[in-house]
Amino acid sequence: MAQHDERILAAAQKHAIVPLEKGQLYKYGTAGFRMKADLLEGVTFRVGLLASLRSRKLNSQTIGVMITASHNPAVDNGVKIVDPMGEMLEQDWERLATNLVNAPSPEALVQYYNQLATELKVDLSAPAKVIYGRDTRPSGHTLVTALAAALDATETEHVDYKILTTPQLHYLVRATNTEGTPTSYGEVSEVGYYKKMADAFVRALKGRRINGPLVVDCANGVGGPKLAEFLKHIPKDKVDWDVKIVNDDVLRPEVLNLDSGADFVKTKQRAPPKPAPQPGVRTCSLDGDADRLIYYWVDPDTGFFMLDGDRISSLAASFIGDLVQGAGLQDELRIGVVQTAYANGASTNYIRSHLKLPVMCTPTGVKHLHHVAQSFDIGVYFEANGHGTVLFSPDALRAFKTTEPQSPAQQDALTTLAALSDLINQTVGDAISDMLLVEVILAHKNWSLRDWAMTYNDLPNRLVRVVVGNKDLFQTTDAERRLSHPEGAQEQIDAAVKKYKDARAFARASGTENACRVYAEAATNSEATELAKQVAQIIERFGGNSQ
Repeated sequence: MAQHDERILAAAQKHAIVPLEKGQLYKYGTAGFRMKADLLEGVTFRVGLLASLRSRKLNSQTIGVMITASHNPAVDNGVKIVDPMGEMLEQDWERLATNLVNAPSPEALVQYYNQLATELKVDLSAPAKVIYGRDTRPSGHTLVTALAAALDATETEHVDYKILTTPQLHYLVRATNTEGTPTSYGEVSEVGYYKKMADAFVRALKGRRINGPLVVDCANGVGGPKLAEFLKHIPKDKVDWDVKIVNDDVLRPEVLNLDSGADFVKTKQRAPPKPAPQPGVRTCSLDGDADRLIYYWVDPDTGFFMLDGDRISSLAASFIGDLVQGAGLQDELRIGVVQTAYANGASTNYIRSHLKLPVMCTPTGVKHLHHVAQSFDIGVYFEANGHGTVLFSPDALRAFKTTEPQSPAQQDALTTLAALSDLINQTVGDAISDMLLVEVILAHKNWSLRDWAMTYNDLPNRLVRVVVGNKDLFQTTDAERRLSHPEGAQEQIDAAVKKYKDARAFARASGTENACRVYAEAATNSEATELAKQVAQIIERFGGNSQ
């Protein structure tokens, strides 16, 4: 394979890695590699090499690569690999990605690439295919060029889908790998994505009326133009849906995620300042790459009220649980809800006590929730930040299609479940798909956001970001609900929690930046604020500055 080696070596020299300070490494985490964009050209080239190996290892199945930094500022970017069914890269390969990217020279890179091929028993002459997309960040173009250079050097077939939301790329990967099979996920194109969801939206609504307008804040990211494109596929004669898209300026990169988007709303617990929120109007925010969703409204009397991932999760679990009962499948299908430590304690209690559904807690990160959700026939998973989806097992999908209805009501439930399984993007959390799900449920229940909010009362909570010298000092246990290191920190957090009623708090290192995130909840707003402040100070004492 000497010719292979020469091509990789020549391309690697053109797309060089930026050396980090001594002792620091590029690390593949939940979001792949994510950092300042000017560090990423060489990293992205090397990710391309790994994607080609991954495709060859998996019998030439198509692998995806997404270039995005989600809700981060415009100066950042990131690159991550998508596995054949649209899921995150297999965890064992994260270590290989980290090792490959940190090869100290182009020569060492070629050597490790070949070593990996040998160890993994990869035939480097076998066909390989990679598809990729990027968000609206200006740096994406340079990174795509580096990625394509790696794919050309390894003789990997590749398709550039250009600007996409992250969930659209995940959809395209699964659609490509299932094309022409009984489990075909949909037409292999961006238009195919719109058509599949628009058709399922109409089928799921069943002629019900959507009450009032919806304002959608797109964080000045890729979700704006893509949502506008999707809306063209909704048949106006069948669905009267008044959607107003705001914060959709993708021409000025500096405004991406600036004072807008799902992350701003969740962390600041207020509506974006622009455009000025209209009292009583149903509003939602996507994040910069359209994989997170938060709903909210501003009440003329009581002010801002947010419906986050926990609320979406309980709404979806309640609605789908009722449909499963109506379809007579409650004894055949197991429904479960998966949350992280960030889930509000009141939502966990509501799902367990009122909906009578099991709740599992996992570490933060979609890959952990997705994995546990797969153990149910219908697994609902959302992080409180608004990232999540619903997974349906092959048994569940079969039951929706093959169960013989004994009544019109049972048939209605079965056809609605089948429509939801097409409407929900099961590959990954998808803000546009999840928004359509919420709109369908509210229409079926004839609920306003106020009705939805009254299902349970959230415990007041606060999320604080604390910049630290070295986030890797902070290690957790018990699904990230307790710190195991630094020693002594957890004991101080426990002591702070004991001072307040219905209180809970934890701290964990961020997966994407050199910071710790502190979460606190308690019986009153003032107590939650005080507790968050105290825990942030504890983390500061062990190294850092609160922001």
